[in-house]
Amino acid sequence: MSLFFSAGSATTEMSSAEVKAGLFEALGKLGERKRVLAVPPDFTRMHSQSGVLTEYCWEYFGERLVDVLPALGTHKAMSDGEIATMFGATPRGLFRVHDWRNDIVTLGEVPGEFMLEVSEGKLDYPWPAQVNKLLRNGGHDLIVSIGQVVPHEVVGMANGSKNIFVGTGGVMGIHRSHFLGAVYGMERMMGRADTPVRRVLNYASEHFTSELPQIVYVQTVVNKNAAGKLVIRGMYIGDDTECFELAAKLSLECNFLMMDREIKKAVVYLDPHEFKSTWLGNKSVYRTRMALADDAELIVLAPGVHEFGEDKAIDGLIRKYGYCGTPATLEAVKVDAALAGNLSAAAHLIHGSSEGRFRIRYCPGGLTREEIVGAHYEYGDLAEYSAKYDVNTLKDGWNVVDGEEIFFVSNPGLGLWAYRGRFKD
Repeated sequence: MSLFFSAGSATTEMSSAEVKAGLFEALGKLGERKRVLAVPPDFTRMHSQSGVLTEYCWEYFGERLVDVLPALGTHKAMSDGEIATMFGATPRGLFRVHDWRNDIVTLGEVPGEFMLEVSEGKLDYPWPAQVNKLLRNGGHDLIVSIGQVVPHEVVGMANGSKNIFVGTGGVMGIHRSHFLGAVYGMERMMGRADTPVRRVLNYASEHFTSELPQIVYVQTVVNKNAAGKLVIRGMYIGDDTECFELAAKLSLECNFLMMDREIKKAVVYLDPHEFKSTWLGNKSVYRTRMALADDAELIVLAPGVHEFGEDKAIDGLIRKYGYCGTPATLEAVKVDAALAGNLSAAAHLIHGSSEGRFRIRYCPGGLTREEIVGAHYEYGDLAEYSAKYDVNTLKDGWNVVDGEEIFFVSNPGLGLWAYRGRFKD
């Protein structure tokens, strides 16, 4: 178990040449490889810079890179345009599509006793360690898992083995891991590297990956510099948890804004190229909720949002129940077999609710007032609110608009915001 490359700090800005050299240095330590599979994130993680790193992998391995499997999880397959935008010159013919409902194998099962322990007695079901069958049956001798470490609502800090067991995971594994995070408590986990869900993923990595090729993790930490440009602050490459832990430590410095006062009104912008559903767009809720005051208003400018779930079954469940809060959702799970069979949807309904503590006003480009209100949100007219809160003139952080102080977030996927008095650790 090794760390092949490690570099970064809260002030580092790695150039393209430095990133490429660091990746090549790490890959060079692995020895000769003949059939390589790359597992990068999909277009919803465009800002992770993982597309560039995947292209560099192709430059390094050439014809030995035989498959690229974007870690879609429950997301829709990437379009040709998205692949070209994100992955540059990487040949289109290398890309495969992950089908989380059909293309999976189960490597093993985390026992219910372990789940009972990590969930503090809330859940006792076993957890299947599921991955796309290509990882086990594709005849590869190396898997390169590429991704950004950043605070995350389900697992605490994104990436590491999550990219494998959730990004290429199956129905039961995704549902049960999401639900574990939800019942344990999202606000107890976000920004923490050691969480119940992470412990389950680590258990699976330690016990069930022997039949897979060697997995090497390429982990980046990304945020904006003083000029507002996305930069890579650090990169860590290895085949065990150390590279993830180093990246998580740096991510907390770069992506976690601990605030000395609460936000009364927040405006969050969802880039239409990245956020097309509330399933993704509710990062606006997840990542700001710990900074929002009681009775605060969260205004979500969502020009690209035209659906709730990217999966048809999950979209239907969100429309049926809406973001109705934890008690109502848990009761629905008890009586509705469809929701009980789609626990990641139940988890999402919990995550996306303010639990009545603050107001959420969605301003979508492709959903009606009736649809938004039916989901238990308040509706805002996109044109009206975009005119008042011009994202081209607002700066990230505190602004004054018409004499009122607001807090603006240009991309909720890049960080986590919390009021110091609410964050317990």
